[in-house]
Amino acid sequence: MLTLFSILLIVLCCIIIWRASDGFEAASEYLGRNLSEGVRGATINAIGSSMPELFTTLFFLFVLKDRDGFAGGIGTTAGSAIFNGMIIPAVVILVVVLKRVTSHVEVSKKVLLRDGISLLICELVLIFLLGDNSLNWTHGLILMGLYAAYATYMLTSMKRSGEDEEEEDEDDDEEEDEADAGFFMNLITLNLEPVFVKDKINSKNGWALLIATMLVIGGACLLLVKSCEWLGDELEIPIYFIAVILASAATSVPDTILSMKDAKKGNYDDAVSNALGSNIFDVCFALGFPLFLFTIFYGPIAMSPDTVQNVSELRILLFIFTLLAFIIYIAKPKMGIISAVLLLLIYVVFTVYIFGRSVDSGAAAEVSSWLESINNYIDTLRFWK
Repeated sequence: MLTLFSILLIVLCCIIIWRASDGFEAASEYLGRNLSEGVRGATINAIGSSMPELFTTLFFLFVLKDRDGFAGGIGTTAGSAIFNGMIIPAVVILVVVLKRVTSHVEVSKKVLLRDGISLLICELVLIFLLGDNSLNWTHGLILMGLYAAYATYMLTSMKRSGEDEEEEDEDDDEEEDEADAGFFMNLITLNLEPVFVKDKINSKNGWALLIATMLVIGGACLLLVKSCEWLGDELEIPIYFIAVILASAATSVPDTILSMKDAKKGNYDDAVSNALGSNIFDVCFALGFPLFLFTIFYGPIAMSPDTVQNVSELRILLFIFTLLAFIIYIAKPKMGIISAVLLLLIYVVFTVYIFGRSVDSGAAAEVSSWLESINNYIDTLRFWK
């Protein structure tokens, strides 16, 4: 009974995060309207769609307050990164192709190379960084520094954009009718933008909307963490495995919705780069900031050998799958149904492996041994140990 209740709560959290994220994105986009395109994409847009991962990792650490909390946090960010890199581009392709919007999706090679290589570099650093039995604030600081470097690169390599803002205002007229639905109906359905923005969005109601949606998302993420903990206890499965699949999928809903909206408008660069940019935020800041904050207050996180092994394996697997996805992105100038199917297959393989590890499958154990051998070699290169 508790198992079914926990699963239903996770689904409910997913719906709440999805609904509240719409308002958060509207507020964050307005408040960051005067920023250059590079800064806005690397900060406002990434934070807007990756806020659930940040909240969930914070709560995994500060609610559980042990190595399981860190394992849950890293499982969420890594699982979300794999979900974003495989599922979102595949969904984008399938949506536009099956709806006959276009027969293929073409993304700028510059965008793919910029964000794809940046993500692979961040994941490589993460593999080398998270190999110790103990983690402290310096590890979190390094991860946050990586994101700062990425944001700085975006700032210095892209031109300011202010001329395109007027085009976005046209979409606002389509949402004015939502206010007629009634205050309480909008509140119940978490359609928060009409609740706080009566006529046009401005700095005052924009901040109010931002804070309100952050509170709703934060509450949903806290419930998500507790639901994963209850489900793990009931099934006698480490919370790490629950977080990798269920928590990561739930927190990736905003990224998926945002990319689908961009794809329907024909903004394929934004649709795919949102997924990759969000992954960089997840890997660096959504993991680094909670780790930095937690270890400042409570000291270093000591991890068991099993946790170290699980975390190391997941990061190596994340890099391998990201590299495979990157090859699929750039192999052809245009991505179609075949590309979407390949990306979906990668995620299916990942899900099957995680499930196999959770039940101690023999085949999964062999893959685990192979990943462990890779990590043992990498360990010889960690000169600071």
